[in-house]
Amino acid sequence: MDQVWCLGDMVGYGADPDACTALVRERCDTCLVGNHDLAVLGGLDISTFSEAAAAAVEWTRENVNEETLAFLRELEPTASQGGIGLFHASPRDPIWEYVLSTDQAEAGFEAQGERVGLIGHSHIALFFVRSPGARPGHAQGAQAEAGLKIDLPDGDWLLNPGSVGQPRDSDSRAAWLELDSDAWTAEWHRIDYDIAAAATAIRAAGLPPALADRLEVGR
Repeated sequence: MDQVWCLGDMVGYGADPDACTALVRERCDTCLVGNHDLAVLGGLDISTFSEAAAAAVEWTRENVNEETLAFLRELEPTASQGGIGLFHASPRDPIWEYVLSTDQAEAGFEAQGERVGLIGHSHIALFFVRSPGARPGHAQGAQAEAGLKIDLPDGDWLLNPGSVGQPRDSDSRAAWLELDSDAWTAEWHRIDYDIAAAATAIRAAGLPPALADRLEVGR
């Protein structure tokens, strides 16, 4: 059965937090809470956020409606679906840790209970694998370009779909991952969206202009 999963951070950067969250609530079968969602709820200290990110959190707190907040309060940063682990950030630290190196991936493999895990947070489409019988420290990984399809027959895997709303891998198109848990394949996709409209809305809302500028370059 087809399902749609969201790994978190529906709010915190864009100018339409209520509309975005409503779409996720309507269309996703499973949704996680991300660090920016938690920050908007007041559950995280934003002193370590970048200036633009902190400003966006403050703006969102002032403009989001109660229905959105109520939905976010119901969510957790981890889940498990059909033997697949879901983590906003990493299996070791599902709220904060960026998994961008093989060392971090190795720690994630040790922490997760499932063979395959999906991770977000970094906004970069990528994958890591530890082959069966591989010694610790021998994980491999790479960035996942649009159209890449890989087989996942065995071994341990961490897969990052990339970001729908703010990609940071130099490809400005929205990123998503198609995972077939019967055939055990994963395929990364990119899709065009109206970046100019999103950027215009961010500027019109009075959010930091850098949040609009970065959409156009995928950084």
